[in-house]
Amino acid sequence: MTGTVDLWQNPATPLTFDGISHMTAHRILESIDKSQRRTTALPEFRPGDSIKVWAKIREGEKTRLQAFEGVCIRRVAKGSRSTFTVRKISYGVGVERIFPDNSPNIDKVEVIARGRVHQSKLYYLRDLSGKAARIKERDGTYEVEAPVAVEGVPAADAPPKQTRKERNKDKKKSK
Repeated sequence: MTGTVDLWQNPATPLTFDGISHMTAHRILESIDKSQRRTTALPEFRPGDSIKVWAKIREGEKTRLQAFEGVCIRRVAKGSRSTFTVRKISYGVGVERIFPDNSPNIDKVEVIARGRVHQSKLYYLRDLSGKAARIKERDGTYEVEAPVAVEGVPAADAPPKQTRKERNKDKKKSK
């Protein structure tokens, strides 16, 4: 028994085979993690943002897209296991859905409005309803476009793009 060591008796003995490169468990997990990542990147959003998630729904042999629109209340960053939670109110009942970032069932994500919040997890919204559950809009939501020349108005004096609040005020005035 002096020449050979029984691997079952000493589990700390490194097991190596000829012709196979030695890979650590960490490298194996990293390679699996990279293979499971999404090929197209999701848009940049964070908790407090109103988003619309287009999810693929399979019904029998048919596949259709269904929109789930609500407020992102949580982001979890864990590599290929990253998720985000979206909450909406449907017929007076709060509905939350957890979407994996790398899911092939997510067709696209649209950012509707960017919210100004001071917390990374907005679980307090579960206890609020109506106007109390509103989130203020963050500055810099809309990108500034180059002014376009309109007939009778020089390009430098083109009106600036309206924010969401200004558009809502205009709608109320027109009613």
